Amino acid sequence: MDKSFSSASTAEMLTPMASTTEMLAAGPSVWTLDASHTQVGFAVKHLMISNVKGRFAEVSGSVQLDPTKEPKVEISIAAASIITGEGKRDAHLKSADFLHAEQFPELVFRGGRAEGDIGSRFALHGELTIRGVTRPVTLQVTNEGRVIDPWGNDRIGYSATGAINRKDFGLEWNMALETGGVLVGDEVKISIETEIVRQ
Repeated sequence: MDKSFSSASTAEMLTPMASTTEMLAAGPSVWTLDASHTQVGFAVKHLMISNVKGRFAEVSGSVQLDPTKEPKVEISIAAASIITGEGKRDAHLKSADFLHAEQFPELVFRGGRAEGDIGSRFALHGELTIRGVTRPVTLQVTNEGRVIDPWGNDRIGYSATGAINRKDFGLEWNMALETGGVLVGDEVKISIETEIVRQ
């Protein structure tokens, strides 16, 4: 066990640090996404009456913060790591009908312009690439706070939501229903929970 941890209580080690806004004033910094504390989820309408939810199990990325520049965010998601809880559906989503994971192994988000208070709530504008197609995307982001963990790591938590139209990225597959409508909705709702660690 880390001696510095054994000499201080967990409560002391988790005392919130200066806000992100105050931290930015101190100069540029580089942060790495903590994959073990990150969830990238999605929800899509099924049969036009319910939502199928899923997530990606393999995510990596980095964030560069600088008081004189816009934040630089880059996140890579392994297409083949998609999980919805049903094996046949997961295989179909990895196939050429949808993500075509064999030919396009990664989904990539690059963010570079923030509107709002980066220490609280803000809109992060960027570009998302799926199946080799890149489109603009905006995420609504909430800063969940900044702490030093029990092992001395400086962390910031974020949650984010957004939505895309899957057809904008070439994910065209669908089936018409006899009663009207389609099997799979076009809108994909995105939800993200993550922690980033200062390097």
